[in-house]
Amino acid sequence: MGGGGSTRRVTFEADENENITVVKGVRLSDSVIDRMKEPSSPAGRQQRGSGAVTDEELKKRIAEELERARRDSEAQKRRLKQEQMYIRDEFGRLMERERISSNEHLTRAILRERAATEEERQKAQHF
Repeated sequence: MGGGGSTRRVTFEADENENITVVKGVRLSDSVIDRMKEPSSPAGRQQRGSGAVTDEELKKRIAEELERARRDSEAQKRRLKQEQMYIRDEFGRLMERERISSNEHLTRAILRERAATEEERQKAQHF
């Protein structure tokens, strides 16, 4: 799973006014979207005198956010696998305890039946 061999296609397009870059084919988490909504520092906005961010800068920023999101996603996948393994182990231990308990109950029931059968056999001999 994951890795660098992604076959997902990502495209960058500009809107009608050429002031927003539209990224298609990318899923972003809420935290990434929130960070992108945060206003940049005033120094960052006044680059190149016009205050506009170039396409290259925007693409670089998006690529950085995508890489950060990918790393976060990979970390979440690792945590999920670890949690699944932990749950599987706990479930296995629980099933083993349940099996042992069932065997003990079955053994007790068999011993009770044997004792009752022996008692009935002895009563039958006395008559």
